[in-house]
Amino acid sequence: MEDFQIIKLYFARDEMAIKETEYKYGCLCFRIAHNILFNIEDTEECVNDTYLGAWNAIPPKNPNNFMAFICKITRNLSLKRLDYNMAHKRTPELIASFDELEWVLSDNQIEDKVCDEDIGAAISKFLKTELAENRNIFIRKYWFCDSIKTISEEYGFSEEKVKSMLYRTRNRLKDYLVKEGIAI
Repeated sequence: MEDFQIIKLYFARDEMAIKETEYKYGCLCFRIAHNILFNIEDTEECVNDTYLGAWNAIPPKNPNNFMAFICKITRNLSLKRLDYNMAHKRTPELIASFDELEWVLSDNQIEDKVCDEDIGAAISKFLKTELAENRNIFIRKYWFCDSIKTISEEYGFSEEKVKSMLYRTRNRLKDYLVKEGIAI
């Protein structure tokens, strides 16, 4: 079923919308949540909460990109669950991913007048200028939270090459943000 048809089901308050969402995007949502949580039970709960989140958000929202909308709900729920689960502990793999970006987007480097939406728009604009391969690897690492090993296997690169590509992309992103006046 096409995304616009699924959205119509949500607007009609037809419970088939949830079943169709699960059929089309359930595996993707599971992968996103599991890459963040590393726990089957929490992953399943976040994925189920994703469907409830979509049900509660549509209507009034009418997402232009339904897949991105669903992925964003899953990712946000998973990060909230991770925060809850790891109040005193840390998941090394995920924390390492965020630490890599911290020097690019450190709170003390961002001007007060710049909002999160502006930063997000600038990152999106930057990624559109990147080669598809670099952009996809960056998104897989920092949005979908895939491991270096998973990315290297999927793209047929060595882990060192993936690390190097990410490092260079982060450097170009930092330079771009400085040029755009987002970082001090």
